Amino acid sequence: MEYKDTLLMPKTEFPMRGNLPKREPEIQEKWKEMNIYKKVQEQTAGRPLFILHDGPPYANGDIHMGHAMNKVLKDFIVRFKSMSGFQAPYVPGWDTHGLPIETALTKKGVKRKEMSVAEFRKLCEEYAYVQIDNQREQFKRIGVRGDWDNPYITLKPEYEAQQIKVFGDMAKKGYIYKGKKPVYWSPSSESALAEAEIEYQDKRSASIYVAFEVTDGKGVIDEGVKIIIWTTTPWTIPANLGISLHPQLNYVVVAVENEKFLIAEALLESVKETLGWDNPSIVKTVKGSELDRAVAKHPLYDRESLVMLGEHVTTEAGTGCVHTAPGHGEDDFIVGQKYGLDVLCPVDEKGVMTEEAGEFAGLFYDQANKPITEKLAEAGALLNLTFITHSYPHDWRTKKPTIFRATAQWFASIKDFRSELLEAIEETKWVPAWGETRLFNMVRDRGDWCISRQRAWGVPIPVLYAENGEPIITDETINHISNLFREHGSNIWFEREAKDLLPDGYTHEGSPNGTFTKETDIMDVWFDSGSSHQAVLEEREDLQRPADLYLEGSDQYRGWFNSSLSTSVAVTGKAPYKGVLSHGFALDGEGRKMSKSIGNVVLPSKVMNQLGADILRLWVASVDYQSDVRVSDPILKQVSEVYRKIRNTFRFLLGNLDGFNPETDKVAIQELPEVDRYMLVKLNKLITQSKLSYENYEFATIYNMVNNFCTQDLSSFYLDYAKDILYCEAPNGKERKAIQTVLYESLVSLTKLVSPILSHTADEVWAFIPGVTEESVQLTLMPEEISVDDAQAIEEKWTSFMNVRDNVLKALEEARNQKIIGKSLNAKVKVYVNEETKNLLDSIKESFEQLFIVSEFELAGDVSNAPAEAVKLEDIAIAVTKAEGETCERCWNVSKQVGQVEEHPTLCPRCATVVKEHYVNQ
Repeated sequence: MEYKDTLLMPKTEFPMRGNLPKREPEIQEKWKEMNIYKKVQEQTAGRPLFILHDGPPYANGDIHMGHAMNKVLKDFIVRFKSMSGFQAPYVPGWDTHGLPIETALTKKGVKRKEMSVAEFRKLCEEYAYVQIDNQREQFKRIGVRGDWDNPYITLKPEYEAQQIKVFGDMAKKGYIYKGKKPVYWSPSSESALAEAEIEYQDKRSASIYVAFEVTDGKGVIDEGVKIIIWTTTPWTIPANLGISLHPQLNYVVVAVENEKFLIAEALLESVKETLGWDNPSIVKTVKGSELDRAVAKHPLYDRESLVMLGEHVTTEAGTGCVHTAPGHGEDDFIVGQKYGLDVLCPVDEKGVMTEEAGEFAGLFYDQANKPITEKLAEAGALLNLTFITHSYPHDWRTKKPTIFRATAQWFASIKDFRSELLEAIEETKWVPAWGETRLFNMVRDRGDWCISRQRAWGVPIPVLYAENGEPIITDETINHISNLFREHGSNIWFEREAKDLLPDGYTHEGSPNGTFTKETDIMDVWFDSGSSHQAVLEEREDLQRPADLYLEGSDQYRGWFNSSLSTSVAVTGKAPYKGVLSHGFALDGEGRKMSKSIGNVVLPSKVMNQLGADILRLWVASVDYQSDVRVSDPILKQVSEVYRKIRNTFRFLLGNLDGFNPETDKVAIQELPEVDRYMLVKLNKLITQSKLSYENYEFATIYNMVNNFCTQDLSSFYLDYAKDILYCEAPNGKERKAIQTVLYESLVSLTKLVSPILSHTADEVWAFIPGVTEESVQLTLMPEEISVDDAQAIEEKWTSFMNVRDNVLKALEEARNQKIIGKSLNAKVKVYVNEETKNLLDSIKESFEQLFIVSEFELAGDVSNAPAEAVKLEDIAIAVTKAEGETCERCWNVSKQVGQVEEHPTLCPRCATVVKEHYVNQ
């Protein structure tokens, strides 16, 4: 007889190698056939709703690692909520309007100027749908579960119709107005931008000090005194209409050689150093308020520059006398309005100086800097010219510098409901907590929101104009336009004449001839996505407003979190979300931003093709995603190793449950040996802490706990302890069934716990678990704790024993290094302990040989009597010698009793009995 054939070795068809790139698409095909999303919704129908509202990625190009991380985090949460008592529908979305698609078509050779706006927009729409299909397949490949057949898309007619209603509701409350004021303007995009579309990069600029000669000092300072201003934008000098002083600052008139200059007293030393003044003397000191409405002469034009008072003036840099061009700065505009100045803006939409700039007309603003400074020098007004590198606003799409430029734009008046916005922020739960402060400060400090854009591809601003120029925004027109968009899409705005966009029979006193014109600007794309709370959460019957959670990258505090809050509070008085969770950016292994030019980009598609989506998902779970995270091949290799250990644990559990029927073979919990109950206590802790961590969005905690449970609690201890019993005892032995009961509970619970993270692997494992009836683990609930009597006492006792075991393992390792033993089964262990440890060991009923994986164990006496050769560790001494006897051919234990059973001379009595009773007659 081949004794090895009588061993109950693990047996399972669950493969050791994941081969995820090949196996995952097969699993996804199965999900598709069973329509897993629909089944989960049917299974969870009637439960309380949990709505995670998807922030729409932009429909252009392949997804990057940031997209992958974002969607996977959302999937963790939605899957967990579905398995923990909620119905959690997930409707993915896409943002589809805006400049990048226009630019992409231009690069593809589309001649926009050779076609109508409506024709060009049709091409934009077609391009967007191609991009959506591409990205949708990539998101599905990651294993993200959602209503992929019915996503929300910002270009869809029903979405645009609701967006128009949001605009109309805001206009009705007086929050929408048109005005000429300076806004961020991108010459490279030829469009206004919102603050959310600005990023800061370093730029080299001219730094100039310019003298403006006083012509009317209001009796406070003499005519001829020169007020010195400082600016880093020489091109705005042609737009100068005034000089701002702080009313509470002290200003000094200083004599330098034969001239007198006015600057802030606090900046005298720095100006003196910059301009190289020798021994300037202070002639007079005055308060800024005393110089209100003094007049200076513009150094280049025959016009006045008015001295004004403004609280925005500081002494952080410059001269304390601020060059003021109302057409090119927000503070300039505000103080200019207060003093009745014009809004002069001698720069056109392309960034080119206009006729109002005189001899500089036709120059691009940046190229005008040099001739303007030269002209100032000729006029004797340029006191200093240097160059500085400073942080400067850039268009976040074209990466080109922006300017402040006054144009007629449509605005949403944030100031009119700022207090409600701030209150809504305070009522929202923010993770991480600093998100509240960040958005609160942004909203507190922001100006009105410029919502108009001078582009073609977007939702039109639904305003018609009467012959007298009066804008028409009424309930009647808004509802009519909304209905037109719902039926035909927003392209109808560009296909029909203005009068055909009005309700039948519409008249307006400002248009006696029935002539109307229409607004040609479109809405800021942030108004598009920011309207999703109404266009999606209110529009769709399976969702509700407010959402429980918005989850996006930390850049969305200035983007989607902000615009959604603004439109929602304006329309409903409440935030669109109960909670907001943000994550950092994905960087390379060295913490650098990923860049094609550097060659350090890690593509999700490549990771999935080489390692599998579950490795990508496990990486997301492993990182502190609330900060910026790193990803590289070595990092993913480490994650793959953790995955391998988890998978091997699943395989071992499945293999040792071959033939186990949970209906008939499970041992009652109270009848389990204490070591088995200890493992259930450890399993319970894993269940409780994992579910709490899911609730708190702490996925790295789950990653570490599952890894530790698999590698330490199971592999390093319990499975090691269990192998001899599982392999060598009788098939139906009670000890064996007890261990299988624990393995079964661990397997089912572990599979459920990791299902939101390792979605493919968990479903793969589920198909092999005996006795489960659900078609997929996704159709189950999270595991509950198993009731174990005296759980705390058991845990304390066995935790103490594990410390003893660790010491014994150290002694065994030392004996192995000294060649005293080979495998631990060759060993005899004698332990010498204090009274406390003796009492602990006396209370344990399990076999110490099994627990320590040795052939002989002896509790030999007090630690003070340990022989010199014993390994002394803390309050224990351990002597390891070679076990006496022969090695059993079947179980490999060393025993003096091997050969006592005549017909099986190479077996120990235990193995001989098992073989005789269960295998001899087979």
